Amino acid sequence: MGRDRFRRQSLGALYSRIKQARILMVGAGGIGCELLKNLVLTGFGEIHIVDLDTIDLSNLNRQFLFRQEHIKKSKALVAKESAAKFNPHVKLEAHHANIKDPQFNIKWFQGFKIVFNALDNLDARRHVNKMCLAADVPLIESGTTGFNGQVQVIVNGKTECYDCNTKETPKTFPVCTIRSTPSQPIHCIMWAKSYLFTEMFGMSEDEAPEFDHSEDTENAKEIENLRKESQALNGIRQSMGSDDFARKVFDKVFKDDINRLRSMEEMWKIRKPPTALEFDGLSKAAEGTSTSMAQQDQKVWTQEENFAVFCDSLKRLSSRLQKSRLKTLKLPPLPCSHSTKMTRTLWTSLQQVRIFAPSHSALKHDQNLTSNKWLATSSPQLQRPTP
Repeated sequence: MGRDRFRRQSLGALYSRIKQARILMVGAGGIGCELLKNLVLTGFGEIHIVDLDTIDLSNLNRQFLFRQEHIKKSKALVAKESAAKFNPHVKLEAHHANIKDPQFNIKWFQGFKIVFNALDNLDARRHVNKMCLAADVPLIESGTTGFNGQVQVIVNGKTECYDCNTKETPKTFPVCTIRSTPSQPIHCIMWAKSYLFTEMFGMSEDEAPEFDHSEDTENAKEIENLRKESQALNGIRQSMGSDDFARKVFDKVFKDDINRLRSMEEMWKIRKPPTALEFDGLSKAAEGTSTSMAQQDQKVWTQEENFAVFCDSLKRLSSRLQKSRLKTLKLPPLPCSHSTKMTRTLWTSLQQVRIFAPSHSALKHDQNLTSNKWLATSSPQLQRPTP
């Protein structure tokens, strides 16, 4: 009652209109979490939340309505549960779906007093803009570009719309979109190039400190599954160069991850769900398929041709990486036999430090050892290379 009294004092004549208003918020990410909290505390009577994405580990540093136990769950559903604690008198409805789905038609949009956009997807923002113009419902459009934020009020016939000014084609994409809910070919390309490739052949962007597995942690099973998934990725990297490497990568990307997405039943009520692939079946079907089509980038490959290039590429990439590592660790031979005892002792010490401390941290105490390459020559002394 205390909060309700303060709202009445702050809002004045607007209080009753806000309390009876039915509004829509599209997007429950970085902007959406903060916006939903403000809308709930303001006291809007009924708020509908629409978001297609699921919660990812990288979301937790800024989307404060989510916790570790919520990872892989629907953003819309979790945001509803978390925001309801701020004001139990507000009616919240969550939709784990795409705002472009047929069920969200013009008639549905006309049922809201105001629509709030909190999206990071250019295509979806344009769609909501068109729907609000057609339904004659005011839209408050908001978004971010890098560290910049913008807000625009759009009213049909009174202000310019979202598409009145040409928008720059986005060059970056949200992690949650390209990993869990890709809707365009570029999403798949960016995910493979910027994330999967680095996880297999570089530093994983998802490497994070251990999770809290204490008994009071909610949904401990979900946290345990995430920990196992992190260990599985590390196991795949460790198997590089083995005969099972291609199978493990294939099963993770085209089988395990697909089955995880299929388990989110709400996501596939309208759209067609993806189909998990079997390594053995494709391997048998692709027997005898040449990898020469990798040079034919204007041709649409069959599934068997894709599989053949996939396996061949993994084999060549892992081989190249292993050779590069061996070359990096390879040391010059010991100085010639007529070198002094002191020189040979120093050279042996350098070898031991190189083997047991690849980061060279043990050599930082002596700048001469870290900033120069010492070479063994025919002379009895070690000489620095000419700059």
